[in-house]
Amino acid sequence: MRTQLRVLCAVSLLALSAGLAAQDAPPKKDLTPQQQRMSTCNTQASGKTGDDRKTFMSSCLKGEQPAKATQQQKMTSCNKDASAKSLKGDERKAFMSSCLKG
Repeated sequence: MRTQLRVLCAVSLLALSAGLAAQDAPPKKDLTPQQQRMSTCNTQASGKTGDDRKTFMSSCLKGEQPAKATQQQKMTSCNKDASAKSLKGDERKAFMSSCLKG
């Protein structure tokens, strides 16, 4: 009899806790347009850090188009491309010059 009572209590507690857990889950809300924009901008900003991220997020949340690449960003990008092509000497200089001009 005691064993049956213990089993009944355990089953009751499990059922009660499962019912409470289901009630605690808040219903899914639709995101506001600002929240959707924040989510999209946050995804696009992955990989950016510090001031670069702050500037990007600010302009993105305002709906502004991204600014043209700065000279430093161009230099970094062109340098990576030149390294990927294994360019050296005069070939590298010529490539970097044309790349940086646009």
